[in-house]
Amino acid sequence: MLRRFTLEYWVDDGWYVGRLKEVPGVFSQGETLEELEKNIQEAYTLMMAEEDVSPHTEVHRKEIGVEV
Repeated sequence: MLRRFTLEYWVDDGWYVGRLKEVPGVFSQGETLEELEKNIQEAYTLMMAEEDVSPHTEVHRKEIGVEV
């Protein structure tokens, strides 16, 4: 399945640096825009793989308050 995200990027000291706007925590960089795109896709894939929970794991949820 293909999902579409917004890549926000900028040039910092000659490197293309970027993040996926809709997915907090997914950042990467590359020497070219094309390399950044490849690297950000890999970063997203790795992050999602870490999010996977074994089907045999009992997952609990609890609503909490956070002071803002």
